[in-house]
Amino acid sequence: MQPAFKRIVLKLSGEALSGGVGMGIDIETVNTISAQIKRLQEIGVQTSIVVGGGNFWRGRDSGAMDRATSDYMGMLGTVMNAMALQDSLENIDVVTRVQSAIEMREVAEPYIRRRAIRHLEKERVVIFAAGTGNPYFSTDTTAALRAAEIGAEVILVAKKGVDGIYDSDPKFNPNSKKFDKLSYIDILNMGLGIMDSTAISLCMDNDIPLFVFGIDEPDNIYDVVIGKTIGTRVEED
Repeated sequence: MQPAFKRIVLKLSGEALSGGVGMGIDIETVNTISAQIKRLQEIGVQTSIVVGGGNFWRGRDSGAMDRATSDYMGMLGTVMNAMALQDSLENIDVVTRVQSAIEMREVAEPYIRRRAIRHLEKERVVIFAAGTGNPYFSTDTTAALRAAEIGAEVILVAKKGVDGIYDSDPKFNPNSKKFDKLSYIDILNMGLGIMDSTAISLCMDNDIPLFVFGIDEPDNIYDVVIGKTIGTRVEED
């Protein structure tokens, strides 16, 4: 099978790794996602992954806590998710490297752009952890930044509980409309919250297309990469 993309960034939310529980890590769910990533490796796709940490902690929901402190706690949650995903992948013989934006050499490599690219060229999966290493930036922004840095052709945004971008939340509005295709400006002008505005602006400035789709059907990861029409595509007009 010929893939539509050679080098990708897969953005996984923390909730996607928690299965139906919503908190923590569901190993069966992680193993299912890992099996799909292995399929990408088998058809020659250079795969990097950015993981969120919302299944452990969300910095922006910290209430009275200092925001920077709260964001750093969230970054640590992404490292736990990255390590769980790495373990799952290596259990099925997928060579994996975790690179952390916060230095913690005992469990992960420091993020070094050229080293990440070299790992991808050697057919290793690279998992980017700890966000950008800075508070006030989301893992959505991390995905856009890393995609630009490593020359990824696309960002795959795998969402839990939704199969694309809608004009309103389909969980609360049964009449919400799903979009098959949008521009970056459409998302910013309409205030659609599928990714934060900083991430969308970075993608727009660097002309990196997005595919937003549901992770509830794990095969979607593979299907998008081989060119099937799934979810919502975001790109320049």
